Amino acid sequence: MSAASLDVLAVGNAMLDVLIRVDDGWLAGHGVEKGVMTLIGEARAAELHGKVVPAAERSGGSAANTAVGVASLGARAGYIGRVRDDGAGAAFRRDIREAGVRFDTPAATAGAATGRCLVFVTPDAQRSMLTMLGAAAEIEPADIDEAAAAEAAVTYLEGYLWDAPAAKAAMVKLADAARTAGRRVALTLSDPFCVDRHRETFLELIAERVDILFANEEEAVSLTGAADLRDAANMVSGIVETAALTRSAQGSLIVSDGGREEVPAAPVARLADTTGAGDLYAAGFLHAYARSRPLAECAWLGSLAAGRIIEQMGARPDEPLAGLPAAALNAANVANGGVGAAAASAGIRNPCAAA
Repeated sequence: MSAASLDVLAVGNAMLDVLIRVDDGWLAGHGVEKGVMTLIGEARAAELHGKVVPAAERSGGSAANTAVGVASLGARAGYIGRVRDDGAGAAFRRDIREAGVRFDTPAATAGAATGRCLVFVTPDAQRSMLTMLGAAAEIEPADIDEAAAAEAAVTYLEGYLWDAPAAKAAMVKLADAARTAGRRVALTLSDPFCVDRHRETFLELIAERVDILFANEEEAVSLTGAADLRDAANMVSGIVETAALTRSAQGSLIVSDGGREEVPAAPVARLADTTGAGDLYAAGFLHAYARSRPLAECAWLGSLAAGRIIEQMGARPDEPLAGLPAAALNAANVANGGVGAAAASAGIRNPCAAA
């Protein structure tokens, strides 16, 4: 097997995040419910987008956030997602490439407009989101670059895509291309409601095509029908090689080869916004995994990346994260207890010690 030219190739809902600063009066006047996420249609998205001056427009979506996180950490990331040949699609392509992510999926010339998430931020820092999936939900097997999967150490699948039959087929095609090339496949379950809708087919996908599973506590329990996370861990250990089960402030539980390792959350100076914590945890984990680091170190870098992102607003790092891997995972530092020492200095037990 040839050396990988990409560390991580991610596929997901390609969404243009449109950040808009407004006051409560504007929300009320335009019928936007404060503090929640609401799905909207294309006409409503176009109407509201045309009425505002965005503070920022960024390529978004869960897997895109992970790909950008991987690139910010200094690794080689690629992304597959469907956008239209419109202004929003061009903005998505420009932004994700500027973030250092390879994005070669051709723009669709027919179908729905590029998906977007209108994020209204009020002076109290609350976010009210209107989401139009658009072209993102129309991804199909023709959009899949099998050669890219063969080049990537890990192919990362976003569970949100599992709703549409064509998107399911696209994910299976990509996973099969990766496995045929001897590469690894990772899946994030994305959302408990997504798991509730697709429990049986998710279990089939995981058992047949997935090597690394990412899930938070609620998703893992929903997937397995277990009473709690411990029981869920026992059950997933029988169907997937490695599972990274996140527990928010309690860190993560890594299950692999019948063993378990508890890795703490990284210390956080100031909690600003939990958006993107799971996406950046996956980015950190996969950055280290692609370099064949021990699983506890993968999870520790995931914790560090997640901790960094929740200290700021938004799901994209304000500053490059390239210093985190060297500080956390440098082989010489690890040999001298570096990862464990970093945790101990923050009052956390050694994350490389077995649970």
